[in-house]
Amino acid sequence: MRGLPTAIQMLWPLIQPGKRLSILLYHQVLPEPDPLKPDDPDIATFDWQMDLLARHSSVLPLSEALERLKAGTLPPRATAITFDDGYADNRLHALPVLQRHGLPATFFIAAGYLNGGRMFNDTLIEAIRRAPDGELDLAKQGLGVHNLTDADSRKNAIRTIIREIKWLPRSEREETVHTVAEQIGADLPGDLMMTDEQVRELANAGMTIGGHTLSHPILAQEDEATAAREINEGRQRLQAITGQPVDLFAYPNGRPHQDYTARDVALVRNAGFRAAVSTSMGSGDTHSDRFQLPRFTPWSRNPAKFLAQLVRNTRHPVTVA
Repeated sequence: MRGLPTAIQMLWPLIQPGKRLSILLYHQVLPEPDPLKPDDPDIATFDWQMDLLARHSSVLPLSEALERLKAGTLPPRATAITFDDGYADNRLHALPVLQRHGLPATFFIAAGYLNGGRMFNDTLIEAIRRAPDGELDLAKQGLGVHNLTDADSRKNAIRTIIREIKWLPRSEREETVHTVAEQIGADLPGDLMMTDEQVRELANAGMTIGGHTLSHPILAQEDEATAAREINEGRQRLQAITGQPVDLFAYPNGRPHQDYTARDVALVRNAGFRAAVSTSMGSGDTHSDRFQLPRFTPWSRNPAKFLAQLVRNTRHPVTVA
């Protein structure tokens, strides 16, 4: 293992000897590091991560991995790569890297944001990115006063505001970020999410397209009819775009009992999906609930620590039941 410490070289062959499946979760692959989105890798980072996985793991399409998990035929260090939400950089930046390393991935897309849509958190991030230095007074919205002087102060303002509004009813949350953006007077981007054509390009490249609702609601906050409509219409729209079945699903936000409930698991199953993923840490085994599979985001920007995080994740207890 070129460039890796001896301890990792010794441990890695012993990890996941054909019994567990690690499902990795990404959202964006940025053209360059962005201090306002520190959790998302840039192209260079994503490239070496995929290189490590290509050389030292058995990366499978998620559907195949789940069938082999059920059959007990997983290869050692079985891994599946997934993306959430439907950002345009998935097609522009992630796909070429995946193709260069010969790796499959699954893209869970909130279909209602395609073709110029923007999620509430991105509206907030891009507005504050464009705000002038100085005091941003959001007291009237109950969001405090923020002194914007540099990237760190903007990042802290974003985190504070998102923490305050994330759990608001969806319409109130959207109205709040719209008001903030209007107050700032920001000219916001309209190309953050994929177009229909970019989704088709992913599918035609052999990538898997999965459902992620229509407008990314916190399903647990919605009534049953709304939750069912979000799940079903999101799937139908993606199938119409790609001309292919969409039978894998990712719960928005994805924390069991908080972002989705047993009711929503039943709705996903009844909608015709074959499996669904959460955002609970851990790796799947033969006893895992096929409709609440764990996923993990490896955040380290150091290759040895990146693999060490994967090792630890295989031992993390899964508590999605």
